[in-house]
Amino acid sequence: MGAMTLTAGIPELRPPVCQEQSVCIDPQKWQLAFLFSSLGLIALGAGAIRPCNIAFGADQFDTNTEKGRSQLNSFFNWWYFSFTIALIIALTGVVYIQTNISWVIGFAIPTACLALSITIFLIGRYTYICKRPQGSVFVDMAKVVSAAFRKRKINLKSGNQYSFYEPPQFGHDPDSEMPKLLVKKFKCFDKAAVITDPSELDAQGMPTNTWKLSSMQQVELLKCLVGIVPVWLSGIGCFVVMDQQNTFGILQAIQMNKSVGNHFTIPPAWMGISSMIALSIWIYIYESIYIPRAKKILKRDSRLTIKQRIQAGIIMSILCMVAAGIVEKRRRESALEQGSFASSLHVAALLPQFIFSGLTEAFAAVAVMELLTTQMSENMRSVAGAMFFFSLSIASYLSSLIVNIIHSVTGGNGKSPWLGSHDLNENRLEYYYFIIAALGCINLIYFTFFGSSFISSAKSIKVEGELHLENSVGSMARETKDLEELGAT
Repeated sequence: MGAMTLTAGIPELRPPVCQEQSVCIDPQKWQLAFLFSSLGLIALGAGAIRPCNIAFGADQFDTNTEKGRSQLNSFFNWWYFSFTIALIIALTGVVYIQTNISWVIGFAIPTACLALSITIFLIGRYTYICKRPQGSVFVDMAKVVSAAFRKRKINLKSGNQYSFYEPPQFGHDPDSEMPKLLVKKFKCFDKAAVITDPSELDAQGMPTNTWKLSSMQQVELLKCLVGIVPVWLSGIGCFVVMDQQNTFGILQAIQMNKSVGNHFTIPPAWMGISSMIALSIWIYIYESIYIPRAKKILKRDSRLTIKQRIQAGIIMSILCMVAAGIVEKRRRESALEQGSFASSLHVAALLPQFIFSGLTEAFAAVAVMELLTTQMSENMRSVAGAMFFFSLSIASYLSSLIVNIIHSVTGGNGKSPWLGSHDLNENRLEYYYFIIAALGCINLIYFTFFGSSFISSAKSIKVEGELHLENSVGSMARETKDLEELGAT
């Protein structure tokens, strides 16, 4: 961000101002190199911060206690709440300063915010719970796949008694302690931990070749990741709907009546703020009003389950597309009747689809992020965060693919395609919205009858892992007490 601020503040780092609208001097190669280098640093920084700050925040809660688990559940909602509030400020105040006052000040503000952020982060460096790194989970997963493939001919159902490589999970270092996972599905990967020959272990009981023999813990980590994928795919379906409002939703607003009174015009990009406001209001109501009162009345934790929230998010995504299609049909008909580029229909008619988009994010996105972070092993939390933001990227590419397919299919034989014209009045955007809504219905059926079954599996993984940890800690405590009594005797 500092380099981006320099490009706006130092004239030598950018091409001269255009003399006329169509007469502009191209930037020099070294100027472009400086600009792209700064953008590359921003991408690297975002790629490092976004997955890891969720995982690092989750590490600060003790999930072995009821209070810690409850605080962790609230953490994801409040993280998304603060993330959304920051976006609202950026899209209103900062963008206004950049476009109407000064690009230098507009870039300097986020630069200063990041400097303040790292300062606050470093102030608390002695209070954080820091998990020690334990190698690459991706290398371990590759080893499991390799070992399972080498032993693919083993028949675990044949009734033969096989020995599995399962070293002790608890050592002297508390940071290295990791609960044993118990995944009931994907048994084919269990073959990677089968000891087929005593020579596979050395004198210390360690594998002589880790690409031929994996531990059960490594197998369970891979199975846990694979088990999350069906739910993760449903999340991508919701994110595709959210992506539409950032593109076609803004284009709709451009060709509508945006005036408020006689002196103010609503910027089309501001429509996205309504989604963020809806998301923030729901999170506040859910965390600060619904949960405390429901817990007081029912005398138990009454949070919506991850399955319920994802299902609600998918339903909201369907309603979003249906509402968008209905409004677009009215907007287009109004513009064609008037023979004008912009319809007389007010931009406020877009609020329902943007609000539904925000609620889709509030229900589905937060639930998927929580599922990925809490239901995977603690040493895979940064991987879970990366998967969440990776799914947002996949949704954008998938949306572009759907647009290209519809453009190609509907534009054949000299026909006018549904999408592609710069004037929405020449398109049939409402048909595109209804197709996305139909895909949302398919996603709801897929998740209800298939994807949601893996959430139950993931939940049992977490519970059994915590019970294993608690039982092991309890066993060690009893052994310590017995030793103390023996010493006293």
